[in-house]
Formats: sequence, structure tokens, C-alpha cells
Amino acid sequence: MSARAREALRQRIVDRRYPMGARLVEREVAQELEMSRVPVREALRALVAEGLLELLPHSGVRVRSLERDDVRHLYEVWEPLAVQASRLAARAVADAAPARPPGLDTLLDCLERAERAAPDAEGTHEVAAHTAFHEEVVALAGNPLLSRTMEQLSWQLQLVFGLRAEPAHMRAQHTDMYLRIAAGDAESAAASTLLHVRDSRTVAFKSLFGEESGPR
Repeated sequence: MSARAREALRQRIVDRRYPMGARLVEREVAQELEMSRVPVREALRALVAEGLLELLPHSGVRVRSLERDDVRHLYEVWEPLAVQASRLAARAVADAAPARPPGLDTLLDCLERAERAAPDAEGTHEVAAHTAFHEEVVALAGNPLLSRTMEQLSWQLQLVFGLRAEPAHMRAQHTDMYLRIAAGDAESAAASTLLHVRDSRTVAFKSLFGEESGPR
């Protein structure tokens, strides 16, 4: 029940049903989810640890409001991890040749889902598809430690992705990443991913704070 509550609350935060800064009252959340307060309390604590919620000074929690430094710190950590994930994924493809790892078809499915979801005004399905793409690159990389590390960032990344516009050229960058990974070209895949993450950072700062890019 605690895991179910955590998943439901995460989704409400990411799709902005609970906007940034919104105070969450344990009793009200339990009523909304039709659960007892114990699993909801455990879920709220877990989401504080994940960085999606923050404790209020006296009692209760609220949805975390992302400041410039929060976004900067997130991208500082995500950039090298995403680049290395693509590099390792491409190496895994090269090592498997001439066989085709099933993870490539999963990546392609994420790209197709994002394209189908692009006309959606809310953008929540597109955000989910884009996040899934990056998660599947990590899965294809085959490094359990990298997977566990990236899992800690996933929901914070979804929160940022959901708060900014998603230009079409960034969908094209995902396609380029896929092609380079599928070709088994590790360094080319890494370079493509670096470009994508830095463009994503620029778009995030412009959308969230009206700046062309964040502080270096």
C-alpha cells in the first residue's frame, strides 16, 4: 500500500495535479487515494527523501519548488551519467553484434510513443516517453550501479521535463542518440548525448526562469 501511495503521489506531482509549492495534508491525501493514513505517511516521507517533496518548517510537507540552483545541480549530476549511459549502451550493442539486443526495440518504441504524444497539449505522455527513453538507455548499458544511481534522479528529471516546453529538435536529438547507439558507436553516442543534455539544460532554464542558460 505504501508503494502504491508513493507511485500515485509521484504521478500527481509530475503531471502537475499537485503544483509546485502546494501543501499536502496527510488526511486529505489519504481520503483522495482511499487509503489509510499509515501508507500515505510512509509515502510522503519517501518522497521527501527523493526530493519531490520538502518538509514545512513546523509540520506537513509541500511539493518542492525548483530554484535555479536545484536545476543546475540536477543537470551537473545528470550530464556525466547520461553521457556514460549512452557510451555503455553503444558498447553493449557492439559487443552483441551480429545479434540485436532487445533493448534497441524498446528504445525505438519510446521514440514512437513520444512522437504520437507530441500533439497532446498537456504533454504528460510525451514527458513519460522521453523519460522512459533515457531510462531504457541506462538499462541497455547493463551497469547495475548506474541504474541505481539514475533511479534516484528519474523523478526529479520528470518534474523538470514536465515544467518546460519540449522543442521538436529535442525529439530529433533522441532519434540521433538512438541511431548512434544502434550503430554501436560509443563515442559518437556519448557526444550526441552530451549535446542533448546541454540543450535540455538551456531549454529548462529558459522555460523556468527566462534565462538562456543556467550558471556554469
